[in-house]
Amino acid sequence: MIKESPYPLEDLQRYFTIGLAMTTTDLEETFRIRYRVYCEEFGYEPREYFPTGMEVDLFDEVATHCLVTHKGSGLAAGCVRICPASVSVTCHSMPYEKFCGGSVDQVQHSVFSAPRERMCEASRFAVDGVFRRRSGETLTRFGEARSWDLSDSERRTFPLISVGLTFGAAVMAKQLGRTYVFALMEPFLPRLLRRFGICFNRVGRDVDYHGIRAVYYIDTDEFLMAMDREFHQLYNWIAESIEDSLQYSAIADLPLRHSRFGRRSGGDTV
Repeated sequence: MIKESPYPLEDLQRYFTIGLAMTTTDLEETFRIRYRVYCEEFGYEPREYFPTGMEVDLFDEVATHCLVTHKGSGLAAGCVRICPASVSVTCHSMPYEKFCGGSVDQVQHSVFSAPRERMCEASRFAVDGVFRRRSGETLTRFGEARSWDLSDSERRTFPLISVGLTFGAAVMAKQLGRTYVFALMEPFLPRLLRRFGICFNRVGRDVDYHGIRAVYYIDTDEFLMAMDREFHQLYNWIAESIEDSLQYSAIADLPLRHSRFGRRSGGDTV
């Protein structure tokens, strides 16, 4: 007998879309999620820096963005970006290098001997609060998700948004030829992702940066080889979806124009 997967992987495809944020509308939705999460909900960045309600910073000029959208409501549900490393570390092209670079042990961990052209950072990882809260918790601007008349199977997909964004970051990194993906994360996220077979390697000590965090990395080649078979279909769907949006962006010639989106931030969190 084939054991049924405990994860509603196919339902994630049924209820959500995922792709590159390349159009002006998609980018604005991405920056609005970040504003709601980093400025309004957690207070990591001052709201007054972003009068447009869109949180942006200098790293967005070179980043590639991924966006998850809820089909039923049309609401943007989550986002993540990939910031490629520059040849010179002094450029601070990866956010953690600028804000928490001193917390990593580059001698102890062999990943730091790899060419910087193969490195990147997954950053500004955010899931909108309405797709994280359970019934009975503090209401969001849209009310509880339960009030949308969602099915149980639909609500069970919410934890998979983080998995989908992690897969999306891995896909974008591979498209950029970046094998090693760094991330500055709170302790709960690596534990959550490990439940789905996504194992990040810790390379930094705890640092107090908008709460206790540490630098981790994952080797995308090893990640794909070690991935449980049940996740391959989900990963392949995300890869195809991102590839489709990449082809569309090439045809439509849609470069990121950072100046559209307001004042730049002085900080960065994952």
